Amino acid sequence: MPFEIVRNDITKMQVDAIVNAANSSLEGGGGVDGAIHRAAGRKLLLECRALGGCKTGEAKVTAGYKLPAKYVIHTVGPVWRGGAMGEEAELRSCYRESLRRALEKGCGSVAFPLISSGAFGYPKDKALKVAVDEISDFLLSEDMTVYLVIFGRDTLSISSKLFADIKQYIDDNYVQEHTDINREHSRRAAFMGHAPTAAKVSREYIPCDMCLQMPAEGLEEALSELDESFSRMLLRLIDEKGMKDSECYKKANVDRKLFSKIRNNVNYKPSKSTAIAFAVALELSLGQTEELLRKAGFALSHSNKFDVIVEFFIKHQNYNIFEINEALFAFDQSLLGG
Repeated sequence: MPFEIVRNDITKMQVDAIVNAANSSLEGGGGVDGAIHRAAGRKLLLECRALGGCKTGEAKVTAGYKLPAKYVIHTVGPVWRGGAMGEEAELRSCYRESLRRALEKGCGSVAFPLISSGAFGYPKDKALKVAVDEISDFLLSEDMTVYLVIFGRDTLSISSKLFADIKQYIDDNYVQEHTDINREHSRRAAFMGHAPTAAKVSREYIPCDMCLQMPAEGLEEALSELDESFSRMLLRLIDEKGMKDSECYKKANVDRKLFSKIRNNVNYKPSKSTAIAFAVALELSLGQTEELLRKAGFALSHSNKFDVIVEFFIKHQNYNIFEINEALFAFDQSLLGG
């Protein structure tokens, strides 16, 4: 997907460029800065010294040396002084300038740390909002894969209120149960007063209204009346919303190549996360989302925590896919996109 939050060591990222949250001297320090210098080797320090430092909000590029990345983009984030001293504008400039440098070098992928959120003291939730805002705005007009790399669990935190609201919604709606077909058959059989033994359940097919077989003579007729496919419904909804294809797949955090496969194959079956991502991009209601999911062979379930979190955002009409992904990440769920 074009923008992904990952838990990893940024010095091990296999990308074209990594961003270093540097200090103004560019001569290394603690945290991410020190880790990058140690992993790259002394030649990185020598090249940095030749650059003559870097001002807050600006970005400069060096080679990656011993790192997997070809380039290191060094940017100096602001020190948090309460928020009234222009820190947000300076932090936004760090992301914009770093992405501009990546474009100039022809990078197809770049990995960021959460700039200024360590020793510089920028509140993590505010730093995260700036990162997501600037990266998502950039990806609306450019094709690049961007990673926000989180090293530890406590590095990323959505706002405490949002976390509490989602947790309450999960507590109210999440039903943790296993609904495989054997259990469903057993439950129905028990209700009818003739529960089979575990051995019989594992060996025998027990018919129910969910799994009655269609008569062979009706199969041809049913196939001739196939419903609208996922691909056709998606393209129809894009037209009805007056959106461009590129606007839709970028808002869905889906790669252009994947969207092309969906457009060109009427029978394409996306993953569940991709189908939901398009529903979010199109700002569909909960009912419309469920209909689009059915076209891909999926459904939302209260026995799936991922589904409950997605439902929370749709019910609250919050269709910012990157904010949804922040929440999914915070609850250890897979992210939306393709």
